[in-house]
Amino acid sequence: MKKWKRKRTAAEKWARRERKKKYMMIFVNGKQKRVLRPELIEGLPVDEFIARNADPIWLHQNELWELMMTEDDT
Repeated sequence: MKKWKRKRTAAEKWARRERKKKYMMIFVNGKQKRVLRPELIEGLPVDEFIARNADPIWLHQNELWELMMTEDDT
């Protein structure tokens, strides 16, 4: 007869879900590696979200002058 697979406990299920949210699997030299997922805000990477939504005053206060538009960019 076949041996039954044991079921995961609630704590193991919770830990697995949290791990899947926090990490993603990539392949490096043919082997799987677990790396942190990139941070996203509303589905966009943080840098792109800031570039799209920040106003010039906020960019200046946080010293992100490279994202500020000049007269030539408009």
